[in-house]
Amino acid sequence: MGLQIAIDGPAASGKSTIAKLLAERLGFEHLNTGATYRAVAVYLKEKGLNPFSSREELEKALKDVNVDYRDGRVFINGEDYTEKIQCPEAGILASDFAKLDLVRQHLVRIQREICDDKNIVVEGRDIGTVVLPNAQLKIFLTASLEARIERKLREYQKKGLNVSREEVEKELISRDTQDSSRKIAPLKPAEDAVVIDTTSMSVNEVLQKILKLVEERMKV
Repeated sequence: MGLQIAIDGPAASGKSTIAKLLAERLGFEHLNTGATYRAVAVYLKEKGLNPFSSREELEKALKDVNVDYRDGRVFINGEDYTEKIQCPEAGILASDFAKLDLVRQHLVRIQREICDDKNIVVEGRDIGTVVLPNAQLKIFLTASLEARIERKLREYQKKGLNVSREEVEKELISRDTQDSSRKIAPLKPAEDAVVIDTTSMSVNEVLQKILKLVEERMKV
């Protein structure tokens, strides 16, 4: 079994940035589970399905879904969905579908297969609690809503997306509410997770703090 590092937290708390940098620094693989949820959600919508579709319809569609994550890009049945999942709608759609047990079960199985026997940094919302409960290091990143709005807005602007501050705030509040209140695998820190508030921290400060934790775990 490789060294598995789980990084959880709400949207725009810094998970993706930190997970990528940490994986690069350690020479580990990296998996963004949120991207897999967004890609599958967009795929299901393209197939004419929604979170209120019948279980039979969703099960049939999911049986034909093959998810692959390579070099920061997510593929559904060989098709690159990376660009399709960048908009706010994809995030909200993913949160809607993620409330369904059959969707989560399907993706958790795939995510575990991707992680099996690897040195890997995995980011998401239920990694430490559900996907990799035996991960050697669990981190839960958090930040104030205001800080997360600013970060998400800059992220969209950097991608050339014309998204208003109001849209970003609405997206984050909606995702926070759905992710933390769902009955299945709600967003919350694992009991043995190290919680880090990144509101007033630079990216490098967060990275160095986690690298120190990794060093401590590797000595055990």
